[in-house]
Amino acid sequence: MAFRLIPREEKFYKDFQALADELKKGAALLEAMLAPERPVWDKADEIKEVEHKCDFLTHEVIQRLNRTFVTPIDREDIHALARSLDDVMDAIDASAALIRLYRLDSVRYGARELAHIISVSTHQLRLALDALENHSGIITHAVEINRLENEADRTHQQAVSRLFDDERDPLLVMKWKETLDFLEDATDRCEDVANVLEGVVVKHG
Repeated sequence: MAFRLIPREEKFYKDFQALADELKKGAALLEAMLAPERPVWDKADEIKEVEHKCDFLTHEVIQRLNRTFVTPIDREDIHALARSLDDVMDAIDASAALIRLYRLDSVRYGARELAHIISVSTHQLRLALDALENHSGIITHAVEINRLENEADRTHQQAVSRLFDDERDPLLVMKWKETLDFLEDATDRCEDVANVLEGVVVKHG
């Protein structure tokens, strides 16, 4: 029977799940920020706190990787997964910061819908990372994240089209177009995580 003199460090799975829990928290705050007719600008501060927590957790993963001999999946995949999860939170934080920076005082079509898609996507990421630890079912969640990203693309296109049709203030057009782009980018970053996970399945399937 094969055995290892040096055991594998399995805590990486819990690290990834902890990161995903923070993403869910950040996405829920973004939804809450955009739920009323007037955005709750102060939510940007709460989201920034979550972003700092994700930075800390990502740093912990990289530090653990640097001192671990035997990892449960390839080292480059651990690094890519940590970075891509952190990128999701960065995109959520950037969206919230922009909404407050531009003092957007009403929620246009697309923003609330994209925030909801982001939230659902982070829930699927958490389930996918549970599946990673269990070595089963990752693809189901990765496919759903890809579907959600496609839905976000359609919502973004419709929102930008309505923005150009309905808004006469060119400054507001610029502000909202950039905000919608940032929100859609968060779903792209979720898809990046799904792509890393699919790569892990190909290697270890």
